[in-house]
Amino acid sequence: MKAKELREKNNEALEQLLQDCRDDIVNFRFQLATGVVENVRRAREARRDIARIKTILRERELNEAKGTTES
Repeated sequence: MKAKELREKNNEALEQLLQDCRDDIVNFRFQLATGVVENVRRAREARRDIARIKTILRERELNEAKGTTES
């Protein structure tokens, strides 16, 4: 998912998407342990999506803190 698409979502949707990506990684680890890996790149994509989501959430957090201190 692209950062532009993620920025259009609200915080609740981002938190849900973050949890889904974490679940994908857990499922990938189970598939890897059992030897039934469907998509090897999915774990990498999920980790990158997690990083993007956390970055956007942190940017929003900093912007809110910056806005409240300047008022």
